[in-house]
Amino acid sequence: MSESNASGPINALTVDVEEHFQVSAFESVVRREDWDGHESRVVSNTERLLDLFDEVDVRATFFCLGWVAERQPALIREIVRRGHEVGSHGYSHRLIYEQTPSEFREELLRSKRLLEELTSGAVEGHRAASFSIGRSNLWALDVIAECGFRYDSSLFPVVHDRYGIPGAPRGIYRLTTPAGHSLIEIPPSTLAVGSRTLPVAGGGYLRLYPGWLTSWAIRRLNRQEARPAVVYVHPWEVDPDQPRIEGAGLVSRFRHYVNLRGTATKLRRLLDRHRFGRMSDLLAEAAPPRSVSLSSEAQSDRAAVRA
Repeated sequence: MSESNASGPINALTVDVEEHFQVSAFESVVRREDWDGHESRVVSNTERLLDLFDEVDVRATFFCLGWVAERQPALIREIVRRGHEVGSHGYSHRLIYEQTPSEFREELLRSKRLLEELTSGAVEGHRAASFSIGRSNLWALDVIAECGFRYDSSLFPVVHDRYGIPGAPRGIYRLTTPAGHSLIEIPPSTLAVGSRTLPVAGGGYLRLYPGWLTSWAIRRLNRQEARPAVVYVHPWEVDPDQPRIEGAGLVSRFRHYVNLRGTATKLRRLLDRHRFGRMSDLLAEAAPPRSVSLSSEAQSDRAAVRA
């Protein structure tokens, strides 16, 4: 990290720990019951990220799938041993809007209990598979709060075919859920450009955008908007030699495989140029989040889902 950025806002560095074949884009061609038959690469890929973070002396938050934790418990312990924190990415990477509230609760608790047993500590953060909380399933926020999580990082304020809540706040806020629970929301980062809100947070956007553009976006968030960036990456994104999944559509293949060879280099440059830490570091340094109540539209969404 350059000296000029040492005093800037701390940005959150997050990792969604999942296998390369578990992404939502491949659900139509990779059945969950066949997952154990695919080559596991999550350990070596996550260790590559851990080594990179050690090199630049940065700590991150790892949102881990319960499915991965069950099969690779030593990896979860290694993440904690190296000074990082662990959050939940659910259990089986099922899109939340394809689950009932009871199914989601069962999977979320299963993941949380498993991760807390492995880390010997509280798991306070949650991120939904593919950011899959939208207007149709805001009931999920009540489940997250009732399961004992302090914060969520799933409400992406963008337009997308699989996720997003356009018009949702772009910064950190304290959310009042439909049932009246309090939950801190830490959305992935976006930029307001004219009338549009553009994602700049990582993942496919990190791979698709030139590195200078992502770095410029983080500087703009830090300096002009006085807010931290929230960046995410997946272990499979630093694995350009991963096996290719056959049968997926052209758009899905493009989203998953575009510019894999450049991810590690782009990420290293971001870590050198900007100040990063864990979600807990961001919350400790940030101003108290403002409170936001869900709209009447959201209330009616929840009522419709429960009915």
